[in-house]
Amino acid sequence: MTSSVTAIEWFMLFLGAMGIGLSKSGFPGISMFHVVVYATIFGTKESTGILLPMLVFGDCVAIFVFGRKAVWTQVKKLLPPTLIGVVIGWLMMDRFDEETFKTLVGAIILCLIVLQVTRSRKPEWFDHIPDKPWFAIVLGLLAGITTMLANAAGPVVALYMLSVRLPKWELIGTSAWLFLVLNISKLPLSYELGLIHRDSLTIGVTLAAAVPLGLYFGRWLVERISQSWFNTILLAFTAIAAIRMIGVF
Repeated sequence: MTSSVTAIEWFMLFLGAMGIGLSKSGFPGISMFHVVVYATIFGTKESTGILLPMLVFGDCVAIFVFGRKAVWTQVKKLLPPTLIGVVIGWLMMDRFDEETFKTLVGAIILCLIVLQVTRSRKPEWFDHIPDKPWFAIVLGLLAGITTMLANAAGPVVALYMLSVRLPKWELIGTSAWLFLVLNISKLPLSYELGLIHRDSLTIGVTLAAAVPLGLYFGRWLVERISQSWFNTILLAFTAIAAIRMIGVF
């Protein structure tokens, strides 16, 4: 698997691993960067097995740095439907070929971007929605499906956390605990699908050091850059990545 990876691709993989850390530090929109980089080099399905152990490592580092800020009521509310979504995503993975899989994930991400942009422009539309019981259920299911299909639930969870008006640091800490539980639960499912093996783990170990580098750099950014300005840029790059996954260019 690694013998065909070029030097430039290794560099991109290293940046993608740093992106994992960045996404864990309060910039979930950047999660699509490592998803697209690894999917381009290794294929959409195979890349999920490479990324998953790296994501678990990133979650552990994020909890060490931010975990004390978690709001446990939100973790408990979102976790059950999200775990159900993981199982649904697992059942879906063997039912799609590579191109259909990429198109599906890209379309889901584009829908989430439209939802996030709509929320930012028309916040009054969302004033009472987050208090509805179905809101956590729907977004939890969607987060579980997208995290199983493509390790790309960051924007979904961020939308939920923003909708329930969690402060910045509480949002990061709550997301860290939620994703640790989710990603650990996905490990046996990905192994059963043959996506986690010795070669995938070797790649993860080789690039693991880049994850905390990205996380601490992200922490530095969170303290110095306007979150709204940064999110706008990330949404734009996420949209480009999703359109590319659909095959528009």
